[in-house]
Amino acid sequence: MTDYAVVNPSTGETLATYPGATDAEISAAVTAAEGAYRDWARTTSASERAELLRKVAELHRERRDTLAAIIVREMGKPLSHAEGEVDFAADITEYYADNWEVITKDQPIEILGEGTAVIRRSPIGPLLGIMPWNFPYYQVARFAAPNLVVGNTIILKHAPQCPESAAAIEQMYKDAGFPEGAYVNVYASNEQAAAIIADPRVAGVSVTGSERAGAAVAALAGANLKKVALEMGGSDPFILLSTDDLDAVVGAAAEARLDNSGQSCNAPKRFIVIDSLYDEFVEKFTALMKDQVVGDGFSGETTVGPLSSLAAADRLEDQVNRAVAQGATLVTGGTRDGAFFQPTVLTGVTRENDIYREELFGPASTIYRVSSEDEAVALANDTGFGLGSYVYTTDPEQADRVANGIDAGMVYVNIVLADSPELPFGGVKRSGTSREMGLLAADEFVNKKLVRVGP
Repeated sequence: MTDYAVVNPSTGETLATYPGATDAEISAAVTAAEGAYRDWARTTSASERAELLRKVAELHRERRDTLAAIIVREMGKPLSHAEGEVDFAADITEYYADNWEVITKDQPIEILGEGTAVIRRSPIGPLLGIMPWNFPYYQVARFAAPNLVVGNTIILKHAPQCPESAAAIEQMYKDAGFPEGAYVNVYASNEQAAAIIADPRVAGVSVTGSERAGAAVAALAGANLKKVALEMGGSDPFILLSTDDLDAVVGAAAEARLDNSGQSCNAPKRFIVIDSLYDEFVEKFTALMKDQVVGDGFSGETTVGPLSSLAAADRLEDQVNRAVAQGATLVTGGTRDGAFFQPTVLTGVTRENDIYREELFGPASTIYRVSSEDEAVALANDTGFGLGSYVYTTDPEQADRVANGIDAGMVYVNIVLADSPELPFGGVKRSGTSREMGLLAADEFVNKKLVRVGP
């Protein structure tokens, strides 16, 4: 069995341990989810399920302080970030409660013959969600809420370092009135997760995590002919071509890079700056990085919390050290104290440097100088990732050209931190295969059934 544990990354102290599930408990969880799908999901209306979801959103707001404190202890994010995450999870859940009718209504088709035809969306069964530690509530909300409103049921395997938030989420679904099995939390090992994927009663699996995890889950899902949704990492470009207010752009760049202490898949990580603005951008951006307060997440002064674990800090330290050894210039940062990592800026990174192709999951940035729009787009696309991207320019036509040219699932023009429940989230290439949030999320795990009626 696997022990799930709350280990405060600020102190290294183990605050609580949770025993891993037994094989019998895993089997019981799948049985409960399958039973809820047969007995509840198929006999309730979407409007009834939506009202239960609305109560879950309300419980997020009612328990905001408690929920936020849990994830500060579990993965270290600053308290204000944790509170914002709880709010966002509530908003996402409420969005699907508000939009159940749009999500589930028939879609008419203009047919060539006589009669009628519609696409009717219906649930497909129990789903396994494998969720990461960096956004313990938000990630679950954007997977669970759309699938519950369409009538699927959820088996949720959270990250081993998030057992307390995992239990808190399950309790909210129970307290909202969802029946046993509609939402089931399991403290499963990787081997048990594989068994759940292989179980014929489980209809699909969604995973948010590393490329390695995504590839492993996709292979298992494929071997068992299951639908799989993948959301993996990103090395998002931030392209600056022109501006009337460089200070505002630099402020937005720094804020977005340091969101969740730099541990966000779609944060900008590679800053690609036109040569006329490059030197001043580096100077101002570096100054903001130096001004950050690194500390315990519960401190009101903290702007950058610890990384989620010592292992995470080890990985980032190794990446930065290798980058410098391979010729990059360390402008600031690069030092750590336990899980605390100083905001870091690197320049002079070339294609021969390992870090050129890697994701930096923490408060570290690379800055590149380019001489043209075409060079900026080419550099932005020279990566295996394709999650999000950011473009700053005063030229609307240029913004449109660059947005069209970037190989990514999302492009934000002259704005950062603009995720919203109605906006689909997802990527291409090694960043994933699916979309979460928005109406598209509710289409990932449904049977789009054709109903053709003759004259």
